[in-house]
Amino acid sequence: MSEPHKFTRTFTAQPVHIDELGHVNNSVWVQWIQDLATAHWDAAARAEDHARFFWVVIRHEIDYRGNIAAGESATGTTYIPDPAKGAKSVRVAEFTNEAGKVLVSARTTWAMLDKASGRLARVRPEVLAPFQAENQTRQQL
Repeated sequence: MSEPHKFTRTFTAQPVHIDELGHVNNSVWVQWIQDLATAHWDAAARAEDHARFFWVVIRHEIDYRGNIAAGESATGTTYIPDPAKGAKSVRVAEFTNEAGKVLVSARTTWAMLDKASGRLARVRPEVLAPFQAENQTRQQL
């Protein structure tokens, strides 16, 4: 797989996202990781792949290095760093604050399933090809 292209999206903390410590709750960061990955798939996947497959998370590895409060924003960036292995694909996500400081970084492992059968499906190179750098970078704000 060639150099991956990166997809970005901005998230703004709402009062409902804030925990008793006064910042975004860890469960919200997990949701934002999933939302970022899903938005990337929706923006970049070929129509035929989007119609045939869906992804489920099977592992999260998350490092929390900072946080934001209500009204503050974080920019999430995600990419697929390596070729898939069987039905599994690893995705990297990183969230930075307005000053560019890394707040949260994650490596998540996703499994691709066939929509018709509900079974695991081997990820073929052409499924991940739209996520490579030579393809147009897509950005959702």
